[in-house]
Amino acid sequence: MTARPLDLSRLKTLPLESRDSLTRVEDVVIDPVVPAPPLTPPLSAQVAAAAARIRAAREKGAGVILIYGAHLLRNGAVRLLAELMDAGFLTHLATNGAGTIHDWEYSWLGRSTESVRANVATGTFGTWKETGRNIHLALISGGLRGEGYGASLGRFIAEDGTTLPQQAELERLLREAPLHPLAPAWADTLLAMHAHDLPAGHVNVHHRWKEASILAHAFRHGVPVTVHPGIGYDIIANHPMFNGAVIGRAAAMDFRLMAGSVDTLDGGVVLSVGSAIMGPQVFEKALSCANNLRLQDGRPIVSGHSIFVVDLQDGGGWDWTQGEPPKTNPAYYLRFCKSYARMGGEMHYVQCDNAAFIHNLHHQLLRAPA
Repeated sequence: MTARPLDLSRLKTLPLESRDSLTRVEDVVIDPVVPAPPLTPPLSAQVAAAAARIRAAREKGAGVILIYGAHLLRNGAVRLLAELMDAGFLTHLATNGAGTIHDWEYSWLGRSTESVRANVATGTFGTWKETGRNIHLALISGGLRGEGYGASLGRFIAEDGTTLPQQAELERLLREAPLHPLAPAWADTLLAMHAHDLPAGHVNVHHRWKEASILAHAFRHGVPVTVHPGIGYDIIANHPMFNGAVIGRAAAMDFRLMAGSVDTLDGGVVLSVGSAIMGPQVFEKALSCANNLRLQDGRPIVSGHSIFVVDLQDGGGWDWTQGEPPKTNPAYYLRFCKSYARMGGEMHYVQCDNAAFIHNLHHQLLRAPA
Protein backbone atom coordinates (compact mmCIF):
# COMPACT_ATOMS: atom_id res chain seq x y z
CA MET A 1 0.00 0.00 0.00
CA THR A 2 1.45 3.35 -1.06
CA ALA A 3 1.06 6.37 1.18
CA ARG A 4 0.02 9.64 -0.40
CA PRO A 5 0.75 13.14 0.89
CA LEU A 6 -2.13 14.78 2.71
CA ASP A 7 -3.70 17.82 1.11
CA LEU A 8 -3.01 20.35 3.87
CA SER A 9 -4.85 23.05 1.93
CA ARG A 10 -8.04 21.37 3.15
CA LEU A 11 -7.19 21.80 6.83
CA LYS A 12 -9.93 23.49 8.81
CA THR A 13 -8.52 26.23 11.02
CA LEU A 14 -10.15 27.81 14.05
CA PRO A 15 -9.93 31.29 15.60
CA LEU A 16 -7.10 31.44 18.11
CA GLU A 17 -9.33 33.23 20.60
CA SER A 18 -11.58 30.15 20.74
CA ARG A 19 -8.73 27.99 22.06
CA ASP A 20 -8.48 27.07 25.73
CA SER A 21 -5.02 28.61 26.21
CA LEU A 22 -3.19 27.46 29.32
CA THR A 23 -0.90 30.43 30.04
CA ARG A 24 -1.47 34.20 30.17
CA VAL A 25 1.01 37.06 29.92
CA GLU A 26 -0.14 38.67 33.16
CA ASP A 27 0.41 35.42 35.04
CA VAL A 28 3.87 34.53 33.79
CA VAL A 29 5.92 37.66 33.02
CA ILE A 30 8.53 38.32 35.72
CA ASP A 31 8.83 41.88 37.03
CA PRO A 32 12.55 42.76 36.95
CA VAL A 33 12.12 44.81 40.13
CA VAL A 34 11.08 41.72 42.10
CA PRO A 35 14.07 40.12 43.89
CA ALA A 36 15.47 37.03 42.22
CA PRO A 37 14.56 33.72 43.89
CA PRO A 38 17.28 32.49 46.25
CA LEU A 39 19.62 29.76 45.03
CA THR A 40 21.79 27.30 46.90
CA PRO A 41 25.41 28.48 47.39
CA PRO A 42 26.79 26.22 44.62
CA LEU A 43 24.25 27.56 42.12
CA SER A 44 24.80 31.16 43.24
CA ALA A 45 28.51 30.69 42.62
CA GLN A 46 27.85 29.40 39.10
CA VAL A 47 25.60 32.35 38.30
CA ALA A 48 28.24 34.75 39.64
CA ALA A 49 30.86 33.05 37.48
CA ALA A 50 28.65 33.41 34.40
CA ALA A 51 28.09 37.10 35.16
CA ALA A 52 31.82 37.69 35.57
CA ARG A 53 32.57 35.98 32.25
CA ILE A 54 29.88 38.04 30.51
CA ARG A 55 31.28 41.31 31.89
CA ALA A 56 34.78 40.36 30.80
CA ALA A 57 33.54 39.38 27.34
CA ARG A 58 31.72 42.64 26.76
CA GLU A 59 34.65 44.71 28.04
CA LYS A 60 36.83 43.19 25.32
CA GLY A 61 34.11 43.38 22.66
CA ALA A 62 33.49 39.63 22.47
CA GLY A 63 30.07 38.17 21.79
CA VAL A 64 27.55 36.82 24.30
CA ILE A 65 25.04 34.45 22.71
CA LEU A 66 21.87 33.29 24.47
CA ILE A 67 20.39 30.10 23.01
CA TYR A 68 17.01 29.41 24.58
CA GLY A 69 14.09 27.03 24.36
CA ALA A 70 10.43 27.99 24.37
CA HIS A 71 10.03 27.43 28.11
CA LEU A 72 12.20 30.44 28.94
CA LEU A 73 9.59 32.64 27.26
CA ARG A 74 6.70 30.67 28.76
CA ASN A 75 8.29 31.05 32.19
CA GLY A 76 8.17 34.83 31.84
CA ALA A 77 11.78 35.94 31.27
CA VAL A 78 11.00 38.49 28.54
CA ARG A 79 11.45 41.69 30.59
CA LEU A 80 14.65 40.37 32.15
CA LEU A 81 16.07 39.69 28.70
CA ALA A 82 14.93 43.09 27.42
CA GLU A 83 16.90 44.83 30.17
CA LEU A 84 19.97 42.68 29.52
CA MET A 85 19.79 43.60 25.82
CA ASP A 86 19.31 47.26 26.67
CA ALA A 87 22.43 47.18 28.84
CA GLY A 88 24.46 45.55 26.06
CA PHE A 89 25.09 42.26 27.83
CA LEU A 90 23.53 40.08 25.09
CA THR A 91 24.78 40.37 21.51
CA HIS A 92 22.78 37.54 19.92
CA LEU A 93 19.71 35.46 20.76
CA ALA A 94 18.75 32.15 19.17
CA THR A 95 15.67 29.98 19.63
CA ASN A 96 13.61 27.25 18.01
CA GLY A 97 10.31 27.46 16.17
CA ALA A 98 8.23 26.87 19.30
CA GLY A 99 9.93 29.86 20.94
CA THR A 100 8.59 32.10 18.16
CA ILE A 101 5.07 30.65 18.19
CA HIS A 102 4.53 31.33 21.89
CA ASP A 103 6.21 34.71 21.36
CA TRP A 104 3.77 35.71 18.63
CA GLU A 105 0.70 34.35 20.45
CA TYR A 106 1.59 36.21 23.64
CA SER A 107 2.17 39.44 21.72
CA TRP A 108 -1.12 39.25 19.78
CA LEU A 109 -3.54 37.48 22.15
CA GLY A 110 -1.84 37.71 25.53
CA ARG A 111 -2.30 33.95 25.90
CA SER A 112 -0.57 30.81 24.62
CA THR A 113 -0.08 27.05 25.12
CA GLU A 114 -2.64 24.33 24.51
CA SER A 115 -3.36 20.77 25.59
CA VAL A 116 -1.54 18.50 23.16
CA ARG A 117 -3.34 15.36 24.36
CA ALA A 118 -6.85 16.81 24.04
CA ASN A 119 -6.36 18.69 20.79
CA VAL A 120 -4.51 16.05 18.77
CA ALA A 121 -7.43 13.70 19.43
CA THR A 122 -9.87 16.22 17.96
CA GLY A 123 -7.62 17.21 15.07
CA THR A 124 -7.38 20.77 16.37
CA PHE A 125 -3.85 20.80 17.76
CA GLY A 126 -2.03 23.68 16.12
CA THR A 127 -4.79 24.45 13.62
CA TRP A 128 -5.16 28.06 14.68
CA LYS A 129 -6.03 30.46 11.91
CA GLU A 130 -4.14 33.56 13.05
CA THR A 131 -0.96 31.86 14.29
CA GLY A 132 -0.13 30.06 11.05
CA ARG A 133 -1.35 32.90 8.84
CA ASN A 134 0.53 35.73 10.52
CA ILE A 135 3.81 33.94 11.06
CA HIS A 136 3.79 32.95 7.39
CA LEU A 137 2.90 36.52 6.43
CA ALA A 138 5.87 37.78 8.42
CA LEU A 139 8.27 35.29 6.82
CA ILE A 140 6.92 35.82 3.30
CA SER A 141 7.28 39.60 3.49
CA GLY A 142 10.62 39.35 5.30
CA GLY A 143 11.91 37.17 2.48
CA LEU A 144 11.28 40.04 0.05
CA ARG A 145 13.79 42.06 2.12
CA GLY A 146 16.26 39.21 2.44
CA GLU A 147 15.59 38.96 6.17
CA GLY A 148 15.76 35.82 8.27
CA TYR A 149 13.07 34.32 10.48
CA GLY A 150 13.91 36.25 13.65
CA ALA A 151 14.16 39.67 12.05
CA SER A 152 11.04 39.11 9.92
CA LEU A 153 8.81 38.13 12.83
CA GLY A 154 10.36 40.62 15.24
CA ARG A 155 9.69 43.43 12.75
CA PHE A 156 6.15 42.14 12.11
CA ILE A 157 5.33 42.34 15.83
CA ALA A 158 7.13 45.60 16.52
CA GLU A 159 5.59 47.35 13.50
CA ASP A 160 2.11 45.77 13.81
CA GLY A 161 2.00 44.04 10.47
CA THR A 162 3.63 44.30 7.08
CA THR A 163 3.19 45.50 3.50
CA LEU A 164 2.81 43.23 0.48
CA PRO A 165 3.56 44.33 -3.10
CA GLN A 166 1.17 44.20 -6.03
CA GLN A 167 1.03 40.84 -7.77
CA ALA A 168 1.73 42.53 -11.11
CA GLU A 169 4.96 43.96 -9.69
CA LEU A 170 6.10 40.52 -8.57
CA GLU A 171 5.32 39.09 -12.01
CA ARG A 172 7.37 41.89 -13.62
CA LEU A 173 10.34 41.26 -11.33
CA LEU A 174 10.29 37.54 -12.06
CA ARG A 175 10.18 38.11 -15.82
CA GLU A 176 12.98 40.67 -15.78
CA ALA A 177 15.30 39.09 -13.23
CA PRO A 178 14.55 35.36 -12.85
CA LEU A 179 18.05 34.67 -11.48
CA HIS A 180 18.00 37.42 -8.86
CA PRO A 181 18.81 36.12 -5.35
CA LEU A 182 15.35 37.23 -4.21
CA ALA A 183 13.52 35.58 -7.13
CA PRO A 184 12.47 32.52 -5.07
CA ALA A 185 10.99 34.84 -2.44
CA TRP A 186 9.16 36.80 -5.13
CA ALA A 187 7.71 33.57 -6.54
CA ASP A 188 6.62 32.23 -3.13
CA THR A 189 4.99 35.55 -2.30
CA LEU A 190 3.12 35.61 -5.60
CA LEU A 191 1.91 32.05 -5.10
CA ALA A 192 0.79 32.75 -1.52
CA MET A 193 -1.04 35.93 -2.49
CA HIS A 194 -2.87 34.09 -5.26
CA ALA A 195 -3.66 30.92 -3.28
CA HIS A 196 -4.73 32.59 -0.03
CA ASP A 197 -6.26 35.86 -1.25
CA LEU A 198 -3.64 37.99 0.48
CA PRO A 199 -4.21 41.68 -0.28
CA ALA A 200 -1.53 43.97 -1.65
CA GLY A 201 -0.64 46.96 0.48
CA HIS A 202 -0.42 47.29 4.23
CA VAL A 203 -1.70 44.39 6.32
CA ASN A 204 -2.41 45.67 9.82
CA VAL A 205 -2.02 43.18 12.67
CA HIS A 206 -2.19 44.95 16.02
CA HIS A 207 -0.08 43.34 18.75
CA ARG A 208 -1.53 44.64 22.01
CA TRP A 209 0.96 42.74 24.17
CA LYS A 210 4.12 43.33 22.12
CA GLU A 211 6.04 44.07 25.33
CA ALA A 212 5.73 40.32 26.01
CA SER A 213 7.68 39.51 22.81
CA ILE A 214 11.39 38.72 23.02
CA LEU A 215 11.58 39.00 19.22
CA ALA A 216 10.13 42.51 19.21
CA HIS A 217 12.49 43.66 21.98
CA ALA A 218 15.46 42.23 20.09
CA PHE A 219 14.35 43.94 16.88
CA ARG A 220 14.00 47.31 18.64
CA HIS A 221 17.38 46.92 20.35
CA GLY A 222 19.11 45.92 17.11
CA VAL A 223 20.17 42.60 18.63
CA PRO A 224 20.25 39.73 16.12
CA VAL A 225 17.79 36.97 16.98
CA THR A 226 17.93 33.81 14.92
CA VAL A 227 15.39 31.01 14.68
CA HIS A 228 16.31 27.40 13.98
CA PRO A 229 13.09 25.43 13.28
CA GLY A 230 12.46 22.01 11.84
CA ILE A 231 10.06 21.35 9.00
CA GLY A 232 7.03 19.71 10.60
CA TYR A 233 8.25 20.40 14.15
CA ASP A 234 5.95 23.34 14.79
CA ILE A 235 2.22 24.01 14.68
CA ILE A 236 2.57 26.40 11.74
CA ALA A 237 2.79 23.19 9.67
CA ASN A 238 -0.86 22.54 10.65
CA HIS A 239 -2.17 25.31 8.45
CA PRO A 240 -3.18 25.69 4.78
CA MET A 241 -0.51 28.38 4.31
CA PHE A 242 2.29 26.02 5.41
CA ASN A 243 5.26 26.49 3.09
CA GLY A 244 8.50 24.70 3.87
CA ALA A 245 10.40 26.76 1.31
CA VAL A 246 9.46 30.02 3.03
CA ILE A 247 10.40 28.66 6.46
CA GLY A 248 13.59 27.07 5.18
CA ARG A 249 14.74 30.20 3.37
CA ALA A 250 14.28 32.31 6.51
CA ALA A 251 15.99 29.70 8.69
CA ALA A 252 18.91 29.37 6.26
CA MET A 253 19.54 33.10 6.49
CA ASP A 254 19.44 32.83 10.27
CA PHE A 255 21.93 29.96 10.34
CA ARG A 256 24.42 32.08 8.41
CA LEU A 257 23.80 34.94 10.83
CA MET A 258 24.26 32.59 13.79
CA ALA A 259 27.59 31.43 12.39
CA GLY A 260 28.63 35.06 12.01
CA SER A 261 27.94 35.66 15.69
CA VAL A 262 29.84 32.51 16.65
CA ASP A 263 32.80 34.09 14.87
CA THR A 264 32.76 36.82 17.57
CA LEU A 265 33.19 34.36 20.45
CA ASP A 266 36.94 34.63 21.14
CA GLY A 267 36.82 35.24 24.88
CA GLY A 268 33.02 35.32 24.64
CA VAL A 269 30.19 33.48 26.34
CA VAL A 270 27.45 31.08 25.25
CA LEU A 271 24.38 30.62 27.47
CA SER A 272 22.33 27.59 26.46
CA VAL A 273 19.16 27.76 28.55
CA GLY A 274 16.65 24.95 28.19
CA SER A 275 17.67 23.95 24.67
CA ALA A 276 18.84 20.35 24.82
CA ILE A 277 18.46 19.57 21.10
CA MET A 278 18.40 22.66 18.89
CA GLY A 279 21.09 24.54 20.83
CA PRO A 280 23.99 22.10 20.72
CA GLN A 281 23.13 20.81 17.25
CA VAL A 282 23.06 24.25 15.64
CA PHE A 283 25.99 25.59 17.65
CA GLU A 284 28.37 22.78 16.68
CA LYS A 285 27.67 23.26 12.96
CA ALA A 286 27.98 27.05 13.19
CA LEU A 287 31.28 26.74 15.05
CA SER A 288 32.64 24.31 12.48
CA CYS A 289 31.72 26.74 9.68
CA ALA A 290 33.40 29.64 11.49
CA ASN A 291 36.56 27.60 12.07
CA ASN A 292 36.60 26.37 8.46
CA LEU A 293 36.62 29.92 7.10
CA ARG A 294 39.12 31.12 9.70
CA LEU A 295 41.60 28.39 8.79
CA GLN A 296 41.23 29.21 5.09
CA ASP A 297 42.10 32.81 5.96
CA GLY A 298 45.10 31.83 8.07
CA ARG A 299 43.38 32.76 11.34
CA PRO A 300 43.27 30.69 14.54
CA ILE A 301 40.05 28.89 15.40
CA VAL A 302 37.54 30.31 17.88
CA SER A 303 38.96 29.99 21.38
CA GLY A 304 38.76 31.25 24.95
CA HIS A 305 34.97 31.04 25.07
CA SER A 306 32.90 29.88 28.03
CA ILE A 307 29.72 27.83 27.74
CA PHE A 308 27.09 27.69 30.48
CA VAL A 309 24.45 25.02 29.88
CA VAL A 310 21.33 25.37 32.03
CA ASP A 311 18.81 22.56 32.40
CA LEU A 312 16.91 20.64 35.08
CA GLN A 313 18.24 17.15 34.40
CA ASP A 314 20.44 15.52 37.03
CA GLY A 315 24.01 16.52 36.35
CA GLY A 316 25.54 13.99 38.71
CA GLY A 317 27.78 16.64 40.23
CA TRP A 318 30.26 16.20 37.38
CA ASP A 319 32.83 18.92 36.66
CA TRP A 320 32.88 19.08 32.87
CA THR A 321 36.10 21.11 32.85
CA GLN A 322 37.80 17.82 33.84
CA GLY A 323 36.62 15.98 30.73
CA GLU A 324 33.71 13.67 29.98
CA PRO A 325 32.22 11.51 32.77
CA PRO A 326 32.25 7.71 33.03
CA LYS A 327 29.14 5.68 32.25
CA THR A 328 28.51 5.24 35.98
CA ASN A 329 27.77 8.96 36.37
CA PRO A 330 24.34 10.37 35.42
CA ALA A 331 26.09 13.19 33.59
CA TYR A 332 27.31 10.68 30.99
CA TYR A 333 23.76 10.54 29.61
CA LEU A 334 23.41 14.29 29.14
CA ARG A 335 23.98 14.20 25.39
CA PHE A 336 23.67 17.97 25.06
CA CYS A 337 26.45 18.48 27.61
CA LYS A 338 28.71 16.14 25.66
CA SER A 339 28.10 18.15 22.51
CA TYR A 340 28.91 21.48 24.15
CA ALA A 341 31.91 20.01 26.01
CA ARG A 342 33.47 19.14 22.64
CA MET A 343 33.21 22.70 21.32
CA GLY A 344 36.64 23.88 22.39
CA GLY A 345 35.59 26.20 25.21
CA GLU A 346 35.24 25.72 28.94
CA MET A 347 31.80 24.19 29.55
CA HIS A 348 29.84 24.37 32.81
CA TYR A 349 26.56 22.57 33.53
CA VAL A 350 24.13 24.48 35.77
CA GLN A 351 21.27 22.31 37.04
CA CYS A 352 18.72 25.05 37.63
CA ASP A 353 15.26 26.30 36.67
CA ASN A 354 15.79 28.41 33.55
CA ALA A 355 13.84 31.49 34.66
CA ALA A 356 15.50 31.42 38.10
CA PHE A 357 18.92 31.31 36.42
CA ILE A 358 18.15 34.27 34.15
CA HIS A 359 16.55 36.22 37.01
CA ASN A 360 19.63 35.75 39.20
CA LEU A 361 21.97 36.50 36.30
CA HIS A 362 19.99 39.69 35.62
CA HIS A 363 20.41 40.67 39.28
CA GLN A 364 24.15 39.97 39.18
CA LEU A 365 24.68 42.06 36.04
CA LEU A 366 22.27 44.93 36.67
CA ARG A 367 21.48 45.12 40.37
CA ALA A 368 24.46 43.81 42.33
CA PRO A 369 27.51 46.08 42.98
CA ALA A 370 30.11 45.68 40.25
